[in-house]
Amino acid sequence: MAKSIEDLSTKFLLTFEESSIYFGIGKNKLRNMANYSNTPPDWVVHNGNKTLIKRVLLEKYLLNAETI
Repeated sequence: MAKSIEDLSTKFLLTFEESSIYFGIGKNKLRNMANYSNTPPDWVVHNGNKTLIKRVLLEKYLLNAETI
């Protein structure tokens, strides 16, 4: 089911697919950003085997980033 940007903007946690739609960044790029180092970024949450993205914290990260 396709989600609209408005629906995603109200969610606290997003999947990689939802984040890709919301931010316009590829799923693989987001996964690489989340797995870049041994310490996960503060915008990543692990729920068992599932990795989720904290939307607001990733927005703040991207606002301050010069390159991704």
